[in-house]
Amino acid sequence: MSRKSVLALATAFLHLIHGRADTIELKDKASVSGKILAEKHDQLAVDLGYTVLMIPRSAVLAVTRNPGAAAKQAPGVTAGERPGPAAAETGFYLSRTKASPEQSVRDLVNQLGEAVVQVRTPGGLGSGFMLNEGGFLMTNFHVIEGETQISVEVYHQRGGHLAPHAYKQVRIVALNKFQDLALLQIDDPDAPRFKRVALGSADLLAVGERVFAIGSPLGLERTVTEGILSTKTREMSGMLYLQTTAQINPGNSGGPLFNLAGEVVGITNMKLTSGEGLGFAIPAEAVKFFLDHRDAFTYANDNPGNAYRYLAPPSHTHQLATE
Repeated sequence: MSRKSVLALATAFLHLIHGRADTIELKDKASVSGKILAEKHDQLAVDLGYTVLMIPRSAVLAVTRNPGAAAKQAPGVTAGERPGPAAAETGFYLSRTKASPEQSVRDLVNQLGEAVVQVRTPGGLGSGFMLNEGGFLMTNFHVIEGETQISVEVYHQRGGHLAPHAYKQVRIVALNKFQDLALLQIDDPDAPRFKRVALGSADLLAVGERVFAIGSPLGLERTVTEGILSTKTREMSGMLYLQTTAQINPGNSGGPLFNLAGEVVGITNMKLTSGEGLGFAIPAEAVKFFLDHRDAFTYANDNPGNAYRYLAPPSHTHQLATE
């Protein structure tokens, strides 16, 4: 084959790759095109065709997915539904990659009301929010800890009002007890398509920005509390949390903390009882990492108290240990 033919084939291959590529915009006004192979909490792995490039998330401004891949219908996503220009559809949840226009809390509560739910167990009550139309939702691990009998109360829009409906066929999909995260699914064949919310970015927030929470503190459903982001890096027990002045109380656990674009920037999970206006939330980046690696946290039915399944040691080791 002549050198000219080889160059022509190489050029055609690069055009093909480029047509299927994702685009990563960088903060230094540069961009990279390639196939995203993996998304970690601190970096992206991008296949450039001739090498794999690891890009730190701190250098990423925005990610635009290959339109051909986004057109494929994913579980829980209605065909024809297209995310906005600042959204990236993972196939499981909707994630905002750029700041969206701000709205009033009043308008946002009306838009988001159907996607925020109550999670009930025989031992207590918490909150949660829908990730996709297929009934997958997020809450806190401590809301369902040690429980297998779970119901989810969803508020559907009927006649201009929100009417509650309890779904009792709920399964545990994945758990991470160390980060207090739980993924559930409403497994009811008669359930409708659910309203969902988008995950935003806590990294894009600035201290002092206004945020608000929707949940069921002390069982008072549909309660909205507003405040500001006090800090993005409050260290507690080796983990970093968002700290907010939005009032958080028992029953808010597992519910969403929104920015004024209506994006979930955190999951509320605790407060300091010795003071007021000291609420905490798990950052959205930790939630995305959990969801992107949910197979690693799959719930084991034969071990209902733990997200992990411990295998018995090899027989020889076991024999030595018992001698």
